[in-house]
Amino acid sequence: MARKLTLFVNSSPYSYENTYTAIKIAEASLKKGFETHLVASADGVYNFLKGQKGKGLPHAGDGFKALMEKGLVVDL
Repeated sequence: MARKLTLFVNSSPYSYENTYTAIKIAEASLKKGFETHLVASADGVYNFLKGQKGKGLPHAGDGFKALMEKGLVVDL
């Protein structure tokens, strides 16, 4: 049976550290060989807008894009 992890993000990219935490968990999950999915809802969809500029945290869009290239499946 395949190992799977699904993350749910519903907070905006730079209001809290939730997005950064989701990126790090997804990254670790993919490294361990899990089939990794992320569901973004409500303000969580703003993590995938181009051109955002946050202060103090890594760029959310770039982080998720890099993970999607490694196999992260995203549902908005």
